[in-house]
Parts: sequence; structure tokens; C-alpha cells
Amino acid sequence: MSELFDHLFAAGAVREETSDSAWLRGMLDFEAALAAAQADAGLVERTHADAIAAACEVDAFDVAELGRRATGIGNPAGPLVRALTERVGGDAARHVHRGATSQDVVDTAAMLVATRALVPLLADLRACADVAARLAEEHAGTVQVGRTLLQHATPVTFGFAAAGWLTALGAVDERLAALRLPAQLGGATGTLASLGEHGLPVLSALCDRLGLAEPVLPWHTDRTCVAELAGALGATAGAVSGIARDIVLLAQTDVGEVHEQGPPGTGGSSTMPHKRNPVAAVAALGSAKQTPGLVADLLAAMEQEHQRAAGAWHSEWRPLTELLRATGSAVYWLRSSLERLRVDATAMRANLDRSGGVLLAERVTTELAPEAGRLAAHDAVTACCHRALAGEGELADLLTADPLVGEHLSRTRIAELLDPSGYLGSAGMFVRRALAAHRERKERQ
Repeated sequence: MSELFDHLFAAGAVREETSDSAWLRGMLDFEAALAAAQADAGLVERTHADAIAAACEVDAFDVAELGRRATGIGNPAGPLVRALTERVGGDAARHVHRGATSQDVVDTAAMLVATRALVPLLADLRACADVAARLAEEHAGTVQVGRTLLQHATPVTFGFAAAGWLTALGAVDERLAALRLPAQLGGATGTLASLGEHGLPVLSALCDRLGLAEPVLPWHTDRTCVAELAGALGATAGAVSGIARDIVLLAQTDVGEVHEQGPPGTGGSSTMPHKRNPVAAVAALGSAKQTPGLVADLLAAMEQEHQRAAGAWHSEWRPLTELLRATGSAVYWLRSSLERLRVDATAMRANLDRSGGVLLAERVTTELAPEAGRLAAHDAVTACCHRALAGEGELADLLTADPLVGEHLSRTRIAELLDPSGYLGSAGMFVRRALAAHRERKERQ
């Protein structure tokens, strides 16, 4: 945790859900649920299970001391179990951690931390989608320059662009929501031998009590569930990054099609009073850019030997925590950016008109081709475009004066063909499809 940087790069509610206290809470929740599950199976008296649960209070344990003592066993579960056993005392203390191993505690805590962190993350993500849907609907007819390879292309609408943001957000929402994170309980080598015939009933009861999925068998060295979580978080950060990058580019002084209108004092510069920086989008990018390496770290850790890994398992804890924080922060800042976003339709139209109609050259060629032939039409229109860009005149006038084009198209028809609002294809229908999918998704949530 960093007091200097976390307000930027661990922003939002996910930060608290991935704190040391949150991890400790997850480990204690495992121990309490394990005792209760064994009481459900008749292995432990209910009064003993209740005593263990009562002792599982986060504030009763010194996180820093547990961390220092973890060096002796290689993980924080060992010292926690010892401290918990001392706290429970009496006959009930004999049943603390019964049948489990350290990895069961930490893996289950990891899944609980992730599950709880996904709640605010998804809330922010869905708020982003709601704003994107509003922008798509409000600006379905706001014509904007299309841009490919950062160059002006045929026109789109800003609503169409926002609909693209919406579908990306919806896709990662569904992927995150579909995750079924499992509990872990296998004992020393994954066979639950110490629980005898009660192993599977205890596992089922543990999962029910924790609200986690029941695995087919323990996944001590099968890390596919961690990889799936990492991939979904990485994809989410990637979607956020793409949207934030669009906002930053559209907010450039030389483009000026959107800007963030944040609280007083936001968007400024330490040296340039005139600046109006899209700071929320920039912070979203800064957070999202940290995630690819963290995803790679977790994928690299998947190679784990035999029944218990030496080192690879341990290497997961910090990257997973940081990946949750960075992704949560990216989504939080994107929500802030979208909620602050102001659209300048006048600037969008001005940027379209700057080209003098050359963006619609494809449309003129398409109209002319059946009469003049595709190649001849292309060459004639291209020559007129080059002359217009060279400052020799307005494109409509040059096209009208061209022998080939003027023979087949009137000045009125050429003007109609160069109107960007008339060359939007299925943009409107795509916006409606994106909005319909968004409404359906909300109904399922």
C-alpha cells in the first residue's frame, strides 16, 4: 500500500477489498467455515465449531506480526492457525484447521478476496456501461469523423463510437460475471485422507457456507481457475484502456470533440494554467497499463509440479492482489471520466467540414462507377481530391467541372453525395442493437 500513489493507481472500493485485512478476513472465514462444515458432517461438536467461529475476528490478530512469522513456514496461514488455536483454547482448539493444509487456507482466501473485490468492480463497470449507453442514444445522429490509423476516414456518429464502448464493456462484464471461483480443500496432498469418508461432505458444506463453487477435486497444482480470473481481469483492463485512449485522443486541443468537466481543481497543470487535461481518463490508462505484466506473472505461475508446488504457488499472491487493484482502479477512473464527459457536437461537425468533402470521395466513386466504370471513376475522383487538398478549389466545384464526373452527376447530386450525414450506412441500426443488448444484459443481472 502506498499513501503517495494508491489514490491514483489503487482507487475505488476494490482497494479495501484487497487489503491485508481483507486477506486475513478471507483466511479466518475459511477456518470458521471449515469448523462449521465439519460440524455439519458430524465430525466436530457444534459448540466447538461455534467457539472457533467466535474467535475468528479480524481485529484480534496482528497482521504485521503474522507477516513476520510467515517467514518461518513460507506462508501466512501457519502462524495464523497457531494464533487462532491459542485464541480458541480449551477442547475446541483441538479442531482448529482440522484436515486442512496451509494452501487450502490461502487459496480459499484468494478466491474470497477476488469474489468480494469483483462486487464493487462490476458495479463501476456497469455504471460505465450505463453512461456509454446514454451517450450512444443521445448522439446516435451526431456525425463525427471516422478515424482509421489515426487518419480521417469515412464518417461515423459519436453514438456509434459510444456503442462500441458499450459492447466492449458488456463483453467483459459477462466474462467476469460468469466466473465461478472455487474453494480449496484437499489436505496434505489433495486426497483429504485425514477426513476419511467425510472428506467430500465437508468439502460440499464448506463451499456452501462460503458461497464459492465446489471443485471436482482439489486444484493445488491445477491453476486454471486463477488463470481464468487473470484473463478476465486483463481483458477488462484492456477494454477500459481502449475507451480511455479514445477519450484522451478526442480531448486533444487540436481535436477538441470531448472534454472532462470534473470538480474544481481537476485537469490542471503545475506550470500551464490553460490546460484542461482529461485526468480521469489518463488515470484509467495509467492503471490499466499495469495489468498485462501481472496477467503474465499469473500465467507463468501455472506450471506447478506434482501435488504441491515449490515457489510457483507463492508467486501468485502479490500479482493477483495487484491485478485486482489495478483493474478496479482502471474501471473506477473510467467511470469518473465518462460521468464527467462533455461532448462538443459543433467541434465534431467542424472537424468533418475541414476536409472539404474528401472523406466522402468513396461515396462519389460508388455512385459514378456503374456509369463510368470503377477504375475510371476512381481515377477521376482521386484527381479531384488531390486538387482540392492542394487548395485549387472546393471539391464539389472540381468534381462538377471534371469531364467524366460532370457528365454523369449534377452539381446538386454531388452536393448530396458529399453530405456526411447521408453516408452512415448501418450506424444507426448498430447503435440500436447495442442498446438492446445492453437492456437485455441489465435484465439478466
